[in-house]
Amino acid sequence: MTVPDRPRSSLQRRLFVWLMLPLLVVLPALGAALYQQVQQSAQSWLDEGLEDTALTLAGQIDLRSGSPSVDISATMDRALRFDRQDDVFYLVLGPRGELLQGDAGLAELQPRPRPQAAGSAYYGDVRLRDRELRLVQLGRDCGDGACQVLVAETLHKRDALQREIATYVALNGGALAVLLALASWWAVRQGLTPLTVLSAELERRDLHRLTPLTARLPRELVPLQAAFNRLFERLSRAAGAQREFLADAAHQLRTPLTSLQTEIELAMLEPHDQRVDPLLERLRLRVVRSARLAQQLLSLARAEDRSVDVGQRIDLRDIATESGQDWAHRSLPSGVDLGFELAEAPALGHAFLLREALENLIHNAVSYAGAGARITVRCGTDADGPWLEVEDNGPGIAPADRPAAMQRFRRGDKATGAGSGLGLAIAADIAARHGGRLALLDAHGGPGLRARLSLPLPPQDPSPAA
Repeated sequence: MTVPDRPRSSLQRRLFVWLMLPLLVVLPALGAALYQQVQQSAQSWLDEGLEDTALTLAGQIDLRSGSPSVDISATMDRALRFDRQDDVFYLVLGPRGELLQGDAGLAELQPRPRPQAAGSAYYGDVRLRDRELRLVQLGRDCGDGACQVLVAETLHKRDALQREIATYVALNGGALAVLLALASWWAVRQGLTPLTVLSAELERRDLHRLTPLTARLPRELVPLQAAFNRLFERLSRAAGAQREFLADAAHQLRTPLTSLQTEIELAMLEPHDQRVDPLLERLRLRVVRSARLAQQLLSLARAEDRSVDVGQRIDLRDIATESGQDWAHRSLPSGVDLGFELAEAPALGHAFLLREALENLIHNAVSYAGAGARITVRCGTDADGPWLEVEDNGPGIAPADRPAAMQRFRRGDKATGAGSGLGLAIAADIAARHGGRLALLDAHGGPGLRARLSLPLPPQDPSPAA
């Protein structure tokens, strides 16, 4: 009997079957595979210990007299044979099978291993007078032939380790079976698969993407989905109100701050007591900084405004040219050389926002590069897309500090000037708003910083019909 397909049917039966399948089929196979792998790894590890002993013995073969000889002290003999669980035997034979050192009884091994060539090794299980042993045999170059180094041990610790591995695998497999059974019961009750889908959709939401959830869910989760959608709607309204408030506040602050700056500058021109000049200059600088901060807050609000169309066809060279004309009429700090190297760079974007990003990058370079700095503004296009670049020869920013420098209100430990820590953050936000990125790189051929704003390649215009 088939179950009719219902749009919002319960997932309990399907979840139970799929979650129990590993318990009934996969778990025993995995347990057997795990036992084999661990047992082989343990065997290999123990064999390496035997091989180390054999290598030590091979290193004791002395060929200086023309014929091989081995001289092992009683202390070294005890060290070679030391093992808390097993009996260890060793034998060193010359190229013609003559006994050089060790236990002559190892010559009675069954089956007797064949001599090994120099540099080769043999591992195997052998029997010696009704005792099972694990053997490693190495061949060592002795001039006229290969000496044979044999090291064997009983199997007590190997058998014990094998039993422990089997016990641990069985216990862990049983515990895992219990956990899987509980997980299956819990999944049937809670419906983990729809929750995973819902969680994935929630992970894709942020303040810039608060679109409603559209996943098709079981009827038990529909009220939760509707509640999230109502929450997104309220968050969208709150985020919009926050952006509007920030833009309005920044706009309202610019006019009185500009007027206050003008009044201070006029007061500095009028006859006055020269002793108040430092005070007036400090006031002027504070007002200039506040006006700059208000402008940056306004730029930040515009960068976050999702209604702004960033798909207009523009040329980054035109934006850089306009910025160059503006900066040509400004008073730069002493000795600062601002130059431009511009090439065509067609792109998709919003001219005002990109100009604001470039303005912040130039202002950041002028503020922090120091007196006598050389600043170069470039634009162009490469295989990855169009780009804008501002490079200076100032102190730069350490690579470890660059990610933090692009966060809002963060400045480097060695930063000078009166910046607010928003310039690079605004440029990074505008780049991200256009689907690009801002990268802080080393300057070309010397100290300094190179801020590069990269944009995606614009689509080509469709060819006109013939």
